Amino acid sequence: MTEDFMALARQAERNSTAAQDPDYPTFHVAPPVGRLNDPNGLIVDGDTYHAFYQYTPHHPRRLVYWGHATSPDLVNWTQHAPAIAPDCHQDANGAYSGTAIATPDGVELWYTGNYKDPVTDEREATQCVVTTPDLKVFTKITSPIIERQPDGYTAHFRDPQVWQDTDDLDNPAGSYRMLLGVQRDNLTGAALLYRSHDLRNWVCEGEMTFPDAHGAFDNFGYMWECPNLVRLRDESTGEIKDVLIFCPQGIDPDREGFDNIFACVYIVGNLVGAELRGADGSFEEVDRGFEFYAPQVYARRDAQDQAVSWNDVDGDPKLLIGWAGNADEDAQPSIESGGWVHCLTSPRALALVGGRLVQRPFLPGLPLEGASPSSLLVEAEAGQVAGLEGSRAFRFAADVAYEDGAALVVDLGEASGVRLRLEAGRMVVDRSGSRYPHGGVREVTLSGTESGRFELIVDHSLVEVFVGGGSRVFTFRAFVQGAEGQPSGPRLSADGRVRLDEVEVARLD
Repeated sequence: MTEDFMALARQAERNSTAAQDPDYPTFHVAPPVGRLNDPNGLIVDGDTYHAFYQYTPHHPRRLVYWGHATSPDLVNWTQHAPAIAPDCHQDANGAYSGTAIATPDGVELWYTGNYKDPVTDEREATQCVVTTPDLKVFTKITSPIIERQPDGYTAHFRDPQVWQDTDDLDNPAGSYRMLLGVQRDNLTGAALLYRSHDLRNWVCEGEMTFPDAHGAFDNFGYMWECPNLVRLRDESTGEIKDVLIFCPQGIDPDREGFDNIFACVYIVGNLVGAELRGADGSFEEVDRGFEFYAPQVYARRDAQDQAVSWNDVDGDPKLLIGWAGNADEDAQPSIESGGWVHCLTSPRALALVGGRLVQRPFLPGLPLEGASPSSLLVEAEAGQVAGLEGSRAFRFAADVAYEDGAALVVDLGEASGVRLRLEAGRMVVDRSGSRYPHGGVREVTLSGTESGRFELIVDHSLVEVFVGGGSRVFTFRAFVQGAEGQPSGPRLSADGRVRLDEVEVARLD
C-alpha cells in the first residue's frame, strides 16, 4: 500500500511539541517538527513573503519534503501544509533544493528530484517542476523536465535557479535561464547554464566560465551546491555587477575563515553568455559564523501577478536567507527537548559596496527604535540594556568607539555561556560554555570601519551579528545556559572604556 506522505507529515505536525520548546525561535522560520535545512523557492508575491525549505518531518527518517511558511513582514510566520512531498519515482529519495519563478499562469517551483536505486545505490538526479496558480494549490509534473545530467558530469547535478533573462538579444521577449551546481566526471565542482524559451524545452549552454580568473576556479572543490546569481548596482561606483553565491564543497583556502564543514562564498563579475567576466579569481566567504549554508535570494511577483525582472537593480532590495546549520550537525539539544532541529536566518538586504557584498538585516516587522538613553559609557561592571531586560527575542544596534585599546563584551544574559568580544580590528565569539555541542570559539579579523557599527539579533537559540553596517556577518546557534535555557537580554561590560552612541533596540517578547 502506497504511503500517504502528506497525511504522515500533518500527523507528525499535530503531535509536535516544538513550539513549546524554550529554544524554538519566535521570528525565524523553523520546522513545525523534525528537520529543516536549505531555504527553497523564496518568492515575494505582492505583499506576502513565501519561504519554502527542505523539510524532513519524520527525522531521522530521510523523507525530504518542501515545507512552506508565509509572512506579511518577515517576522510573523504562518506554517502551511508541505508544498512538495517525495511521493513519486523522481523524488522518492528527496525533493531536493531549488527556486521559484513567476509565470503568466502563477508560480513554478523548480527542484531536483533525487532517486537512488535500492539495489545498486546508483543515483538519478532530475530537474522537476511543481506549478501553482495561487501558492496554495500545488500540482507536481511527474515527468522530469531535464531527465539526466549531460555527458562529462556525475549525478551530483542539482539545485536549479531559474529566471527570466531579458538580456537575450536574440529574443526581444526574453528567454529563461537555469543555473545548476554540478560535479564533473573528474570529481571537481562547476556550475552549468541552460536556456529555454518556454520553460519546458532546455538546451545546455555549458559551464559558467571565468575568463579573467587565471584558472582559479578550474579545480575549486569537488561539488558546487546551491548556486544563486544576483544582479546588484555597486553603491560606490554605480556599476552593475553580477554576484555568484555558491557552496563549493571541499575547499580549504590558506587564509582566515572557511572553518565550517562546507563553505559558502561569492564571486563578483558580469555574466555575458556563459562567461562571468571581470571575476579575477578572488572570492570571499558570505558569513563567518559557525552555522551558515545554502543561502538563496528572493524572486518576486508584483501585485499584477507579473514577474519582477531579475535584471532590475534599482527596485525593491534583493533579499537573502540562509540555512543556520551545517551538514552532519543534527545532534542538537532541540532534538531531545522539542523534536526539531535547525532554522533559517533573518532576511538580509543585499548591497554591493566597492565590490564587496554587504548584508543588512531586513525585518520590517521588528523595526529598530532609538533607545533611552541613546548613548552609553560602558566600563567593567556588567549592565543590561534598558528595554531589553529579560528579553529572549530582540535587536540591538549601536555605534561603538573604543578608548585606548578597550573591548566591548556582550553576554547573552548572566552566566549564559555565550560571550562576544568586540574591539578595534577583532571580534571573538565564544559559545564554549553553552549547551551547543559543535564548535566553541572563533576569531574574526575586522577592518577599522567594521569595528564601528554593531548590530545583534537574538531569537532564543539563534544569534546573528552584523558589524560594519553588514560588511561582516556572523551567524550561530546559541543554546545558552540559565533559566529554562533562555537568554535574558544582552549584558554589556568592557575591558577599559567603550562608548556606545545611536543606541537602538527592538524586542518581540
